[in-house]
Amino acid sequence: MNHSAPTLDTHASADNADRLVHWLIDSVQLEATVFHLGQYCGRWQASTAGRGLGSFHLVLHGECYLHAEGRAPVHLRARDGVFMLRDTPHFLSPKSDSTADPASALPGLPMQPLGQAAPDATALACGFFHFRSALSTLIADSFPDSLVLRADDPSLQALNALFELILLEPARDPDAPSPLVARLAELMFFYVIRHVARQQDIATGLLAVASRPEFSPLLDRMMQEPGQDWSTENMARAAHMSRSSFYKHFSEASGQAPAQFLLLLRMKIAAQRLHGGETVERTAGHVGYNSYAAFSRAFHKVMGEHPGTFRRGRHVHVKTSPIGPIRTIEQKTRTGVSKRVFHSPLK
Repeated sequence: MNHSAPTLDTHASADNADRLVHWLIDSVQLEATVFHLGQYCGRWQASTAGRGLGSFHLVLHGECYLHAEGRAPVHLRARDGVFMLRDTPHFLSPKSDSTADPASALPGLPMQPLGQAAPDATALACGFFHFRSALSTLIADSFPDSLVLRADDPSLQALNALFELILLEPARDPDAPSPLVARLAELMFFYVIRHVARQQDIATGLLAVASRPEFSPLLDRMMQEPGQDWSTENMARAAHMSRSSFYKHFSEASGQAPAQFLLLLRMKIAAQRLHGGETVERTAGHVGYNSYAAFSRAFHKVMGEHPGTFRRGRHVHVKTSPIGPIRTIEQKTRTGVSKRVFHSPLK
């Protein structure tokens, strides 16, 4: 048996990878995002750290510095942005304060409405997001802790239109921006996912598997036929690799043993079918489960609720979290927007 990956047609591999990237984008589930939109003047510091959630900062106009532990300050200009995929200690400071120390900062200044841009002001759109389900977390684990987006990056020029739309929204209370801003920032995040998925420095996770030419055809088959007998031996055979070589390289790429990866993939496919109105029994069979009990246990392990509950509650529900009530709109991306999650302004 050939122990190395086969040589694949470049165009076919690119098509496979791009189609899988689109599927992965559709698989990301975000929940309970809240936004702050306004501008700072004078000496200030802003941080979204310490909430246990991912967050982002978009520079609408002006300039500032991003400070994160273990990194040199990062200069951010208008139309730049940073997405913190994990709750990493960080803060922003004005352009004039590139060596800012949070221990010596002035008391937190309130954010001012956008309105007329003040001299030397920095306008920011800031938000929080949470990845719902183990599969979404697995996708997020493919990303570095933070992603810096540059306005002059040719591959991200589409984001300029989203920045313009955010700026066109009427000025309001910085802690109660237009709900449309939330949707625009959400779209921006999905552009970020696609941008990163097309890079070559993805570490581990679903995106890494999709980007590897030796694995993307296998992943495509697994997605098309999730109910097949995808034992490690059969996966290795489909990838034209020995079992030991496949196990080693696939685990390195995905960050999971092949069997665990298969479980997450099957449950995501099951969630999509249930969301579309398929019955639990037919869904279980489609992803390879003849036993309702076994399928229910597996689905609950990955998605956090039983398949029947998931199917019945796919429209609107209210849940309680440690930080307060979260209203979740169960749409295709199962994304929610709440103004009650965080009560205190940015520091």
